[in-house]
Amino acid sequence: MLDEASVRELLEPFELGLSPDQVGTLLAYLELLVRWNKKINLTSIRSLEEAVSRHFGESLFLARRVQLVGRLLDVGSGAGFPGLALRILFPGLQTTLLEPVAKKRAFLKEVARTCGFDSVDVRPERLEDFVRLNPAPLFDTITARAVGDHHSLVLQGLKILRPGGRICLWVGREQGKLLGRYTEQIHWGEPARIPMCREREIWVGTFKPS
Repeated sequence: MLDEASVRELLEPFELGLSPDQVGTLLAYLELLVRWNKKINLTSIRSLEEAVSRHFGESLFLARRVQLVGRLLDVGSGAGFPGLALRILFPGLQTTLLEPVAKKRAFLKEVARTCGFDSVDVRPERLEDFVRLNPAPLFDTITARAVGDHHSLVLQGLKILRPGGRICLWVGREQGKLLGRYTEQIHWGEPARIPMCREREIWVGTFKPS
């Protein structure tokens, strides 16, 4: 496993400034990721160094743009990136993770337990089903990093996003250009180019209901 110094060096391009306790939590999460990934397919990344940079660095880089408070919904959580990883920097977030695969849900619950993340609700529904069950503006932030259908995500997400809430999407540059179609209801800020990536960006949009 990596040590604290190695993690800090790997995350240096992201300018995160993690505390020793936060690095310790990251390492505990990483250890679980490596162990569980041998049994179930959580990520195709096998290098510890790449896991720190690609998964944790890219997820936590959102903190360079926004401060998260209140309730967060993460769509298609998988191994917990970005939604659960963001709890390292924002421990007070109430977090709902949508993940339809049972084995991945078990992993997310184990990470929450091991890392001491309370107020984490791991749900089996897909977004459209979750919205049908919860047709009210419940969330301050919606995140998604590995979701292909951004059109459906935005349309469904706006139904449960509070006025002034934010949608944060990790997308390729060409995908990001398509998000401009939603400017009537969402004000998109300047996309944040992810360090060490040529094409990946984080788009943050603020919901402005009519």
